[in-house]
Amino acid sequence: MIKLPNECLFEIFINLKGYNRNLFSCLLVNRQWCRNIIPILWSGPVPFYNRKFIRTCLSGLNVEEQTQLIPFEVILSNNPILLFDYTTYITTIDISSDNGIIDWLNHEGYRSHGLISYKYVAQSIKYSLVAMFLRTCIKLKDLNVHNIGCNKIMNLLAEILYKDTTLTSLSITSSNLDYEGEKIAVALCKNTTLTSLSLENNQLGLKDGKALAAALCKNTTLTSLYLYNNKLCSE
Repeated sequence: MIKLPNECLFEIFINLKGYNRNLFSCLLVNRQWCRNIIPILWSGPVPFYNRKFIRTCLSGLNVEEQTQLIPFEVILSNNPILLFDYTTYITTIDISSDNGIIDWLNHEGYRSHGLISYKYVAQSIKYSLVAMFLRTCIKLKDLNVHNIGCNKIMNLLAEILYKDTTLTSLSITSSNLDYEGEKIAVALCKNTTLTSLSLENNQLGLKDGKALAAALCKNTTLTSLYLYNNKLCSE
């Protein structure tokens, strides 16, 4: 049997994008098919609500990202070694819910300790995962993050926007960015790829608004900006 070149296989399998069950069945055929299908399956939108997806992603945390979870006694040692750098293929990701993380915690039999709430543990895991995504998703185009109020994450986002990246759409909502909007604004002055930005419901104040206005005078690529439900005042 003559083997088709990878270019032909990829063009065939890309037509099955969105039919994940069919693609998963195909990747079990042989290694060549698997290598061509994995990038398609993981290009996104990825199922952040799925505990199996969460389990795989947790295996990709580096030492620093794992260290954030030590106080909560979250055990990751049983996770398998990854066969692919899965997250490098992600182009679209929606991190708007903790349900997948909570489902994973329940499946692993995790029990919170003392006064630490289940929701706080899930938020900490989400922070580590978002940090990992920002570090590894080199093809990321669309990122939606909901309720991730954390200075370190904002610093990472600003750093990524400051560089010439692939990111074209960014949504950060309900994350209490008061005094953090300036960092995003400074990055926008240099960014040349972002076309859509949503910063809704983030408690952005007058100082943040002025910084964003100044940034928009220099940014030449942004075409959509959403600032609903902030504290920007009439100025």
